[in-house]
Amino acid sequence: MQSFYNAMLDFIPLWWYNTIGDDNMSKLYIYHGSDHIVGLPQYGLGKSYNDYGLGFYCTEIIELAKEWACYEKGKDGYANTYSIETDGLNILNLSDDNYNILNWLAILLKNRHVNTSLPAANQAKEYIIKNFDVDISKYDIIIGYRADDSYFSFVRDFVNNAISVEQLSNAMRLGKLGEQVVLKSEKAFKKVEYLDSKTEFADSNIYFPKREKRNIDAQTQYLDTDRNVIDDDGMFVRDIIRKKITNENIKLYI
Repeated sequence: MQSFYNAMLDFIPLWWYNTIGDDNMSKLYIYHGSDHIVGLPQYGLGKSYNDYGLGFYCTEIIELAKEWACYEKGKDGYANTYSIETDGLNILNLSDDNYNILNWLAILLKNRHVNTSLPAANQAKEYIIKNFDVDISKYDIIIGYRADDSYFSFVRDFVNNAISVEQLSNAMRLGKLGEQVVLKSEKAFKKVEYLDSKTEFADSNIYFPKREKRNIDAQTQYLDTDRNVIDDDGMFVRDIIRKKITNENIKLYI
């Protein structure tokens, strides 16, 4: 079985590689895509039903931020730029070896609405949350996958037993979505510095088509390589439930 952890390696933050041996390794540069200038983010604002609940959602890749800013055709946006000193902050990085894709999935299922009208899908959702959830309340920053529209459909297929956990891992890398950095605590918000001079305009004529193409490419690759392929050797959510796989014993199965 393909390692869950190996499937996450493409999403290790660039800053982690770029700052090894650097005296400035505690400073993180992040970008927030929006249709307006945000300036300093305010703690307590936002939507509670986002991937990781209430928080300020960013990326370390400015080009992705520009795509996320241009979510509507003909509507320009901005890649708002910030730096944050991470010394003293408790960071949950769902890409490291202590976690697996089911941990990310459990957090997502708690916060986002997933269509689980089938009894088996409801059972799967409840089982994943119960056995793989991570207590995110103690963290100041969360780093992990971003469930864009196309990618969210992969999650629905998994809980509906249409694809295996290996296929889900593969699907989450399609389209090179990258990962997001989410500020969660008031302590983290107090450490953010807005970099006005580095904030960049995002032209919707350029970045809306890029956003659409990324989603279409991901969906096309998914249909070609995972959704329409039966994974006879893979582990489906029904197998996870039947074998009583949990966060404590999952390494016995990977």
